[in-house]
Amino acid sequence: MMRWAALLAIWPIMVSAQDVGPTPRADIFVLGEVHDNPAHHATQAAIVAEVTPTALIFEMLDAAQAAAAMAVDRTDVDALAAAFDWAKSGWPDFDLYAPIFAAAPDAQIVGAAVGRDALLAAMTDGAAGQTDAIVPDLTQAQRDTLAQEQADAHCGALPEEMLPGMVEAQRLRDAAFGAAAVAAFEAHGGPVVLITGTGHARTDVGAPATIRAMRPDLTVWSLGQVEGDVPADAPFDRVVTAPAPDRADPCAVFAD
Repeated sequence: MMRWAALLAIWPIMVSAQDVGPTPRADIFVLGEVHDNPAHHATQAAIVAEVTPTALIFEMLDAAQAAAAMAVDRTDVDALAAAFDWAKSGWPDFDLYAPIFAAAPDAQIVGAAVGRDALLAAMTDGAAGQTDAIVPDLTQAQRDTLAQEQADAHCGALPEEMLPGMVEAQRLRDAAFGAAAVAAFEAHGGPVVLITGTGHARTDVGAPATIRAMRPDLTVWSLGQVEGDVPADAPFDRVVTAPAPDRADPCAVFAD
């Protein structure tokens, strides 16, 4: 069933794209998000429509899902969701992401998701041994920052000894997403767009750092999207904020 026309009709009422200012020219755009924030996805869709990328890379998809979607009409929300088997993915409602796909009807869809086995191996043996992509070195201060972010994201419920492994899993994802963006650029030309969580869009330790290490000749532009106050010295080329949607307390699952 074609639902895109109806969704498009009410989308401006549901959410508004944030004003990020003029979009620069770039070879690779890394567009961060809080995964369940509708305003963040509206902003991503607006930028994608503006830059008309040759390829869209998604943290949320693996290679098989991306390939399955290439034969699907991107205005058919239900067909796309079925091709991705989105209902079983654990990601927020597909209606949040559908406008991003519709905004680039001819772009190659690329899946950059990292498999569970590789993530578990990174947690025990380090990220660098699990990928051919460049995993940039971190300073101790950067490791401490990422460890604190992991602790905060898990409501302080993780044992401290788990945090270094969680950081390595994050580093593996950062490297994989950056390498996928570089590969897409080399295969299809630019610009390409990477859709990912805001933590992976950081210019200092995220996917942009891997892109710079692999192809320092490419221009990368990173957008961080947050909720609430904008952090001081936020490590993005541009950062914007939007109100948090109504959501259940994410820390409730850790309560006694």
